[in-house]
Amino acid sequence: MKKMKKKGWFSLIYLLAISAGFYWVSPAPAMERVLIPRGSYLNIGPAELAAMLEKKDFLFVNVHIPYGGEIAKTDTHIPFNKIEENLEKFPQEKGEKTVIYCRSGPMSAVASRTLVRLGYTNILNLVGGIRAWEKAGYHLVEGPKRE
Repeated sequence: MKKMKKKGWFSLIYLLAISAGFYWVSPAPAMERVLIPRGSYLNIGPAELAAMLEKKDFLFVNVHIPYGGEIAKTDTHIPFNKIEENLEKFPQEKGEKTVIYCRSGPMSAVASRTLVRLGYTNILNLVGGIRAWEKAGYHLVEGPKRE
């Protein structure tokens, strides 16, 4: 009976570890529309973002906490869990393009869902965040010290 209990716990921990590993190692594909209640947002990859930054025509927001650096041309840093408290920093016109990113992806996904829930209709999320950006060969910049 003890072997069954130990084996059961081991199996559970193993499955959780594998699930977590797949989540972090294999983020959602880039250029994929994510449907959520009240709308959707678009996942983009580092190559798509790099091309967009050449002719930047969007608000570019780092939502990672704690602040740990940024991609060039970032407009502002707004913690992912403080989006609703900082709506004045977002476009008044809710259809304007806004690109969100964080360190590895989950915080920007939460921020993207929050913005869609609040009526924003042109939200893009950098899948894999800064980690994916660096892995693709792009660099971070020394940004201003932010919260």
